[in-house]
Amino acid sequence: MNLALQSVAQPRLPAPVEFALGDFVSTFGESLLGAVREQNPPIYNGEANPARDRVMSGLLRQPFPAQREVVQAVAALLCDADDSSAIINAEMGTGKTIMAIAAAAVLYAESKAYARTLVISPPHLVYKWRREIKQTVPGARVWILNGPDTLRKLLSLRALRETPTVPEFFILGRVRMRMGFHWKPAFAVRRTVYRDELGGMHQARYASCPDCGVYLTHSMVDGTDVPMSPAMAQEALDLNRVSCTACGSRLWSLTHKGKAMRPRREIVLDALQQMPTIGEKTAQALVTRFGEDLLGSMLEDNVYEFINLMDENGELVFSDRQATRMERAMANTEFSFGQGDYQPSEFIKRYLPQGYFGLLVVDEGHEYKNDGSAQGQAMGVLARKCRKTLLLTGTLMGGYADDLFYLLWRLNPRAMIEDGYRINARGTLGSAAMGFMRDHGVLKDVFKETSGESHRTAKGKKQDAARTTKGAGFGPKGIMRYVLPCTVFMKLSDIGAGVLPDYTEHFTEVEMSDEQAEAYKKLSQILSAELRQALAKGDPTLMGVVLQVLLAWPECAFRDELVRHPRSKATLAFQRSLFTADEVMPKEQALIDLCKQEKRRGRKVLAYSVYTGTRDTTTRLKVLLEREGLRVAVLRASVSATTREDWVADQVERGIDVLLTNPELVKTGLDLLDFPTIVYMQTGFNVYTLQQASRRSWRIGQKKDVAVHFLGYRGTAQMTCLELMAKKIAVSQSTSGDMPESGLDILNQNGDSIEVALAKRLVA
Repeated sequence: MNLALQSVAQPRLPAPVEFALGDFVSTFGESLLGAVREQNPPIYNGEANPARDRVMSGLLRQPFPAQREVVQAVAALLCDADDSSAIINAEMGTGKTIMAIAAAAVLYAESKAYARTLVISPPHLVYKWRREIKQTVPGARVWILNGPDTLRKLLSLRALRETPTVPEFFILGRVRMRMGFHWKPAFAVRRTVYRDELGGMHQARYASCPDCGVYLTHSMVDGTDVPMSPAMAQEALDLNRVSCTACGSRLWSLTHKGKAMRPRREIVLDALQQMPTIGEKTAQALVTRFGEDLLGSMLEDNVYEFINLMDENGELVFSDRQATRMERAMANTEFSFGQGDYQPSEFIKRYLPQGYFGLLVVDEGHEYKNDGSAQGQAMGVLARKCRKTLLLTGTLMGGYADDLFYLLWRLNPRAMIEDGYRINARGTLGSAAMGFMRDHGVLKDVFKETSGESHRTAKGKKQDAARTTKGAGFGPKGIMRYVLPCTVFMKLSDIGAGVLPDYTEHFTEVEMSDEQAEAYKKLSQILSAELRQALAKGDPTLMGVVLQVLLAWPECAFRDELVRHPRSKATLAFQRSLFTADEVMPKEQALIDLCKQEKRRGRKVLAYSVYTGTRDTTTRLKVLLEREGLRVAVLRASVSATTREDWVADQVERGIDVLLTNPELVKTGLDLLDFPTIVYMQTGFNVYTLQQASRRSWRIGQKKDVAVHFLGYRGTAQMTCLELMAKKIAVSQSTSGDMPESGLDILNQNGDSIEVALAKRLVA
């Protein structure tokens, strides 16, 4: 039988359609959103609570509608859902301070248990918080816990047991929060008369408890019961704070650091001279005329009474000009006349009752993410003592999962324990943090395989133990489990049209001169070869040196560059300077051209340089810019954090065109609205700093369009660094509500630290 085989036409399948994650969500967003709402009902669905809205309407400064939504969501989470903590992850410039203040006012209206709010603030923003609270909450009382008299204020707080009748805010600088106190051994000395074997009489002096009189023995040193001499007791008790074994009295006492107690007159004189327009002679005359007690009480409790000080004839002592300058300075200054130190977080933990503070507000919350930092541990202590915690940040995550682990542990340890992340037998969280990284982050196990000795039938291979390193990224499961349930997101674009101007970023590659490019190429080849050889031997010592030189040398080609090995001190490379003090390098010329262009448009420029220390470039830039007719000021670290805002305001009044500084000095809190143009000469490696410093002038109140310029020399490590920083920012924004292009962008499996990624590019 012949069978005829016929081909049967198969139905043609449609070609697969590729979707970016953003396109996928746009296409199927409604059905996805419905499924999410069904499985995870939102705590706040956009329906405002009328009572809470009335509280915000009664504030002296009215939040924008988008800010009200954030406060409503936070209140719903903390009050309605009774959660222990909430996070406001809002872009820089969205008004996190006023949102936190409004949330505290709403909670106070809900229950008098939230009458006291404790704020942990960066030190340079303590007085800004006080100013904004006074300008927002009617009748609020504000206490500053940031000076040497913090202990005295805490002692007075302990005596106040009744519930406040108005909202009270206590602002604690994060540096002061973790500072320990100074102490010294405290014991009595008893004289004893005894007779020796020959009948002679002798006297001996032994240390004893100052309360019960029991001798202090060597048992605290070597286990024997021999009484200790005063010298031995001083040495033994100086090591640790101990108590008497008989009666439990403390064998130590608080002491003052450094100088002995100073007379009040001297302290008041120093305080007066901190104010503008008052010098030594004027301060002496004021104290002689009015007395140190009167002036001290005014400075401490009622500075406006001091500004309006009148003489015996009813005439104002200070002119209008003096009063204006003093009032501006007083907004950022507090005068304290105590002279002691004590760790406030320790006092609150030991001596104030649980829940004494209703709400804890943690400003710049990402600063408390590190494991062993004293301020992170102190923040955790305070969070456990307060009823609720509200954390404020603009950059919740820096790219790695363990950026969040310790922060989450301090905010809500119970939830972390329920998920199996517990303290180990050694009393540390190291294994829990590693487990969190494996569950939700990126860990890379690196194995090294080498050829072993030959066997009779085959050659063997030896595999060394794994080396585990962390990579950038945070998985979607972790975001859903730990970030979304307790976080309210907000971007500047959410505030609404017309509130903020346009914001643009410009990346500019600058061509080096021929001689400069040739010298860089030679230097790069030499150092890359040295680094490659060192890494092949398992020695990473050169990595930091090589990266710093290759990033910095194009900026510092006006001075000789000598590169030495950090251990052997052997010379690795030497490059003579290529530019004199009067010659302008290409990137410097680009900055000059941009500043002159912006001046013609009536715009001031804020220029960042990360080289302000050993490789200082700001002094040279100031000279070059002033030579072109521009007025320039340089903000250095010598300007104290608490006075930077006032210092910048003074420079603006003097009519500067350009402000030069390190981005680390202005990355948080300062509103630099007078500088709509920002220029990065270099960026550094810190993602937090870059994101924070870029938004210093794009904030509520800005009327001009904001432009941020990044300058980098073409074909150098600087451009590679900019590229890698952009990738790190993309990862960090996956926990800020931004939608990546693809799901795997969240994980960024190949993400290394900036330094390691740069080194890989160099040795490739």
